Amino acid sequence: MKFGFVAKHRAVWPVRVLCEVLGISRSGFYEWFSRRPSPRTRANEKLTGLIRQSFEASDRTYGSRRVWHDVLAWGEHCGIHRVARLMRAAGLAARKKRRRSPNDAGLRPEHSIAPNLLQREFEADAPNKKWLADFTYLWTDEGWLYVAAVLDLYSRRIVGWSMKAEMTAQLVIDALLMAVWRRGKPKELLHHSDQGSQYTSEDFQRLLADQGIVCSMSRKGNCWDNAAMESFFSSLKTERAARKRYPTRDDARADVFDYIERFYNPRRRHSVLGYLSPVQFEENMVAV
Repeated sequence: MKFGFVAKHRAVWPVRVLCEVLGISRSGFYEWFSRRPSPRTRANEKLTGLIRQSFEASDRTYGSRRVWHDVLAWGEHCGIHRVARLMRAAGLAARKKRRRSPNDAGLRPEHSIAPNLLQREFEADAPNKKWLADFTYLWTDEGWLYVAAVLDLYSRRIVGWSMKAEMTAQLVIDALLMAVWRRGKPKELLHHSDQGSQYTSEDFQRLLADQGIVCSMSRKGNCWDNAAMESFFSSLKTERAARKRYPTRDDARADVFDYIERFYNPRRRHSVLGYLSPVQFEENMVAV
């Protein structure tokens, strides 16, 4: 450790002075400095390069487990504890989670509130059987931007999304319409959301009925009934939005689009999917 300190700072202070202060011999330092790195050291340097590549590609959001799966996919054989140790040594730490945004306080017609048919069964045996929906807020210098999304529980893929400056029913309607258009008007589909006024609105309920989609809603004040959707928005904020300042709503829209369509869906590894991305998981299932 002392020799490493001398090597790091020898351009600032003379080696003689550093060695005297640290109580080590100059001959010992030069012998150590001229020694070739061990095979283990060289292997760690190579592995650290791959770790850094994975960490940076994830926008500095991956922890050791996801980085480890990237490294394994690239053909490097190592243990997860070694990856974690090298990440600590390199100062690579994923961002911590943030608290979720406040809930919608709009009116909710009692006749439009559906039972909780999902019952926290956050698995699906095929695509387009169970969709989750919710929306959140992102702050910009122009004010709030509201982001609605629809998630397919089968692959955790975001199949529909919408972004607006107003928290209206049209926000969630547009997200559902995108999902229906992209997934080919699925049959025997369950749509689960909270009891937000946007989802209980007459226009949204009519859209569900017109598409033959069964409505399910979380119990009042129970965010765990829609936990998988909450997890997505937590990832969006932790891995992207929390570290950004958005001058305009358009800047935020572009960044959310980039996160969903260029990172989350095609590349982000999910523990519940065997550390595959949503797109990879769906492609693998089709190939089987």
